Amino acid sequence: MSNFNEIDAQSLALRLEESKLLLIDVRNDDEVARGVIANALHIKLVDLPAKLDQLPTAETIVFYCHSGVRSAHAADFAVSKGLKNVYNLTGGIIAWGRAGLPFAAKRA
Repeated sequence: MSNFNEIDAQSLALRLEESKLLLIDVRNDDEVARGVIANALHIKLVDLPAKLDQLPTAETIVFYCHSGVRSAHAADFAVSKGLKNVYNLTGGIIAWGRAGLPFAAKRA
């Protein structure tokens, strides 16, 4: 049993419209170059331990990757370090695309 929550693509899209949350893409650079979810912060999974303390303050954090596996590890790590209201996007960006939701270019 995991210590983080799961969120599906449609629910995430609604929450992005309604509330401010921190969305973190943990994919590698080459994957991110193909498109991201708008306003996502890119932190590769391998870099997360060193950057966790530098994350902007947010009530809710949602991690995502390609299929949901790496982001589940990221979410579990974040919870283990004391973060609350941590979510993993079930199915990752694949599920986001299959739901017909939009992609954006990586922000600078």
